[in-house]
Amino acid sequence: MCNSQSHNIWHYIDIDGTISCGMMSGMRCIQCGYMEDKVIDSRMSKDGTCIRRRRECIRCQYRYTTYEQIERTELRVVKRDNVHEALNREKILRGMIKACEKRPVSMDQLDNAADEIVAELHRDHQREVPSSIIGMKVIEKLQGIDPVAYIRYVSVYRQFANVDEFIELIRRMERKSVNDPLQRKLSF
Repeated sequence: MCNSQSHNIWHYIDIDGTISCGMMSGMRCIQCGYMEDKVIDSRMSKDGTCIRRRRECIRCQYRYTTYEQIERTELRVVKRDNVHEALNREKILRGMIKACEKRPVSMDQLDNAADEIVAELHRDHQREVPSSIIGMKVIEKLQGIDPVAYIRYVSVYRQFANVDEFIELIRRMERKSVNDPLQRKLSF
C-alpha cells in the first residue's frame, strides 16, 4: 500500500482503474535537471550483474535509462615486499596476454579467465589478497588454456634458480600429458 502523503511516492491510475505506485528517486533528469523521477521499468541483465531501469522525469516526462550494479569493495594486493596496491584486472590480463603471445589462444579465453580470477579473489578474500595467490590462480588458468603459455608464465613467476629446475617442470608436464590423452604433447 502506498502512503499518498509522502512526497517520495508516485501514483499512476491506468485506464482500467489499476493504481500503480512507486518510489521517486533523486536522479537528475538529463533533459531539464529536475531531481525527481519515477522508475517505469526495471530489468535484470542477462548475466545478472546489473539492473537496467527506465525512468521518467516528473516535470518534463523525458525518459532515460540508468544502470545499477553492485559496487565491490576495493580488494588490495599485498606484494612480496609488503607493498599494498589495488587489485588490477588489467594487470592480470596483461600478464596472461604476454604468456600467450603467438599462441592459439583467443582474447575471449583470456578475458574470461581474468574475470574468473577476479571473481574468485573477491569471493575468497574480504580486503587483502597476497600476490602469491593471484599468481597461483593465473598459473592454474593458464595450465588449462595452453601448456606453452603456462611454462612461460611459471618461468617468470617462480624465478627458477637454474635451468635444471625449469627442465624438471617441463618433464613433469610431459609425464602428465602422457597420462592425459586430451593434453597436447610438448615437443622440444
